[in-house]
Amino acid sequence: MRPVAAFSSVTLAATLVQGLAALLFAVPAAAAAEHATGAGAIYLCVDDKGHKRMLDRPIRECSDREQTILNKDGSVRGKLPPVLTADERAEREALERRQLEARAAQNDEIRRDRNLKARYPSEAVHTKARESALEAVRKAMKNSELRLQELRDERKPLMQEAEFYKGKKMPARLKQQIEANDTSVAAQREAIQNQEAELGRINNIYDVELDRLRKLWNGAQPGTLGSITQVNVGLTTR
Repeated sequence: MRPVAAFSSVTLAATLVQGLAALLFAVPAAAAAEHATGAGAIYLCVDDKGHKRMLDRPIRECSDREQTILNKDGSVRGKLPPVLTADERAEREALERRQLEARAAQNDEIRRDRNLKARYPSEAVHTKARESALEAVRKAMKNSELRLQELRDERKPLMQEAEFYKGKKMPARLKQQIEANDTSVAAQREAIQNQEAELGRINNIYDVELDRLRKLWNGAQPGTLGSITQVNVGLTTR
């Protein structure tokens, strides 16, 4: 039985040590918790009836208004904001979202202006970029015009052959060739129209950029020129 008694003594001693350590730890922990929860504070407000109220806890009658939090010596510790209704919280959150979106948009404008100015340090560089963008479209338009002329040349012998069948039933092969030629001609004409529109779009983009750049080159601060127009977005973000 002696080993059991010895083991029990050791266990008891360990338990006492653990308990003492827990107690020593609990004292500062409790103090920290008291500080964190604002224990010892005094809450002060004037309710909706004009009565001055003071309690050692948040005052329910003043939950709809700001309460002043005092230390025991009377110094101001902080402010307790009013408890918002569901509608008020939704309104405040919507306002905060709008403010956040506005700040993000402003930062985007600053970034775009800085990037634009860095990309085009002078008007000569901008003009060169414009000509390069236009040249690619002009080349595509020239190819479309050449192809359109080829289709016109291909059509001549087809129409001459079709004259032979005037008043007669045209062979299916010839009819299909003429229809295919018509379809290709229409496609090339549409391509040329689109390319002409693209030339105008590119010039419009570079005109808007140049107007903005001239202001930036003359000292305007990035982000102070208003929202960049949609017509310019495609180019300034590339």
